[in-house]
Amino acid sequence: MIYPITAYGDPVLKEPAQDIPQDFPDLNELVDDMFATMYHAHGVGLAAPQISKSIRLFVIDSEPMMDEEDKGKGVKKAFINPEIIEEDGEEWGFEEGCLSIPGVREVVYRPERIVIRYFDTDWNEHTDTYDGMTARVIQHEYDHVEGILFTDYLSGLKKRLIKNKLAKITKGEVDSDYRMKFPALSKRR
Repeated sequence: MIYPITAYGDPVLKEPAQDIPQDFPDLNELVDDMFATMYHAHGVGLAAPQISKSIRLFVIDSEPMMDEEDKGKGVKKAFINPEIIEEDGEEWGFEEGCLSIPGVREVVYRPERIVIRYFDTDWNEHTDTYDGMTARVIQHEYDHVEGILFTDYLSGLKKRLIKNKLAKITKGEVDSDYRMKFPALSKRR
């Protein structure tokens, strides 16, 4: 199933998500649907809040972000109840975008390396270290389950410059090649 992507302005994107219990129904199906939704929207990551589910789950496939010399080193994985336990290394800037904020891209600075603890879909616990582009994709998606958007990292000036674009997204006045759910439109119905 392909879910509509929840657009900027929906409160679910700004609230910390809840842990998933081990008896969560149809978790594997949800993970498969999230990968399908992510690929359909040409994304490299998708967090459950982006499909209006306030649970601590995200999926990534960082392979499309790999440089030529790093091809084949991307990571495709689901992260359940993740917790970043360490971030280190030099912060580096990269222009990020978000499926929930189509048409907006801005440079965000993030640490180059992370250590993250999470469960896989079989409820095996892992603690892994990632760096470079995969770490960045994970940090971006992890922020979603914490109620943080990449726009929250922008300076006051940058936020003012994109304010009108963000307002239009909330109202559904944006082009995207995937189905979206807009908060302002939901309230009118």
